[in-house]
Amino acid sequence: MAGLLSNFRNTMIVSLLLAGVMIYSFGAGRFDDPIFWQGLLRWAHVVAGILWIGLLYYFNFVQIRKMPDIPAELKPAVSKYIAPEALFWFRWAALVTVIAGLIVALLRGHTYLHETLSLGLAGGFQPTDSGFTLMGVGMWLGIIMMLNVWVFIWPNQQIALGLKEGHDADAKAKAAKTAMLFSRTNLLLSLPMLASMTMYQTLVG
Repeated sequence: MAGLLSNFRNTMIVSLLLAGVMIYSFGAGRFDDPIFWQGLLRWAHVVAGILWIGLLYYFNFVQIRKMPDIPAELKPAVSKYIAPEALFWFRWAALVTVIAGLIVALLRGHTYLHETLSLGLAGGFQPTDSGFTLMGVGMWLGIIMMLNVWVFIWPNQQIALGLKEGHDADAKAKAAKTAMLFSRTNLLLSLPMLASMTMYQTLVG
């Protein structure tokens, strides 16, 4: 067991196989049921979302706050090894989260997708459409957060970390601050986004 757990790749392979057994058991006899595929995509949405938001919280709760305290000679260990790897999983997890979430919404029906993305206005707003509005707000917050990752955080982090050559110290400092501000924006948006997702699924379904 120690040999298995000491190897990241093997640990993840076994975890995926066990998850596959669970998914197959839930889906046995209903693989042609759209609800099964909705459940499978929801699982992927949640897994990717945990990785994405977990790394967002790591950056904001730990790395950004503690970097000023790290001795200068040790900072390259973070900027050259840890941060690029974390940003790889961070940006792709963000994209998978949003895509899987939109597919889940689509599998619930075109009407559901239109109503949530339009904040309940697609068919003319009714008082009973407030759930669509609240869920739609969460969906749009997630989409905005994903765009922040790809359009602002990742390009500026590439400059700040020296992954793109040809930028002086001032440009790197400016890029680092821009990336930090958009990361903090995502931190600010994350709790209302999660409130939308979790409260909707609990109270509306």
